[in-house]
Amino acid sequence: MNILIATDSYKGSLDSEEVAKYIRKGAGKVFPDAKFQILAIADGGEGTVDSILRKQNGRYETVQVLKPNGGNVQARYGILKNKTAVLEMAAASGLPLVALQDKDVMKATTYGTGQLMKAALDQGCRNLYIGIGGSATNDAGVGMAQALGASFRDRDGKEIGFGGGELERIAEVDLSGMDERLKTTKITVMCDVTNPLYGPEGAAGIYGRQKGATDQQILQLDVGMKHLADLMSEQTKEDNRWEKGAGAAGGLGWGLVVFTGAKLLSGIEAILELVGFEEKCQWADLVITGEGKIDMQSVCGKVIHGISVITTKYQKPLIAVAGSIDDDSSQIYAAGVETMEACVMRPMTIENALEKTKQYLPDAAERIMRAVRVGIQMKEKEAM
Repeated sequence: MNILIATDSYKGSLDSEEVAKYIRKGAGKVFPDAKFQILAIADGGEGTVDSILRKQNGRYETVQVLKPNGGNVQARYGILKNKTAVLEMAAASGLPLVALQDKDVMKATTYGTGQLMKAALDQGCRNLYIGIGGSATNDAGVGMAQALGASFRDRDGKEIGFGGGELERIAEVDLSGMDERLKTTKITVMCDVTNPLYGPEGAAGIYGRQKGATDQQILQLDVGMKHLADLMSEQTKEDNRWEKGAGAAGGLGWGLVVFTGAKLLSGIEAILELVGFEEKCQWADLVITGEGKIDMQSVCGKVIHGISVITTKYQKPLIAVAGSIDDDSSQIYAAGVETMEACVMRPMTIENALEKTKQYLPDAAERIMRAVRVGIQMKEKEAM
């Protein structure tokens, strides 16, 4: 039997690789001759670069880039095998990089993110994964494109300045100077929000205030992004403004698609693609997943949901081992999980459960695999 173990972490207790190893320990007691593969899965959020590099034996690179509102910062990104880079735009254009007194979303730029991408290209990377959470910007990715060679000119032919407050001034977009290496580079955007570019649910409408925008500035940003979207739609004959995630990171999601040809994926979809989960799923006879607590959130773009989409596609049975399981499990089953097992077997404090996870997790894996073995035995008797 081929068994693939692909799990999230048990937050506050074990990281995802440790979870997978303890599940394997328990499962191996029941199926000692099985072949196992382990995939430790990150969720695509903050810390994804650290998590992926740790699990994929990558290395860090550091480059000096422009911060959102001026000044420089040393930004880190990761390089994996096969010329693949993993970046977080927050390292270059994130809100924590801006002091409270310097917060000005109208002038904040994603230029540093473009510099980060260029640095990865300079290292020979032709496969970029970019996490775009935690931005300080609302410039629709114009700064990013400027750093990569794009030109945005006003009616007088002058290059516009930085920030979302400049978008209304754009009269001409010239992408002919964009870095030629982008044409042979695959760019995947890890995005966990579904906001369109503008409007009440758009980039500025939902996230502008936390970046310091007033109500009047939010309206101005919306007008500017609509103007730019109209301009680019006319120029490219495509319209991506309503695509899910276009409004992520102040419109950087849209900008990456329109200016660099990137593909928007949910965080977990991108991570599963990055670690080659689909190929490994085809190898497996059984897939085991898990997370600290299984509840309704588990089927809303989290690790278990992303895995279940692929196991369902290939008709592979999926079981889950969790620290705990919420009362209503019906939606979990409907999402493609065949059965579940919780580590906790009796009433106890959270502190006690966390302390003994290393003991309880292999036991839980053994219990559920014993049930799997019973099913196999019954199937064999039916076939006789």
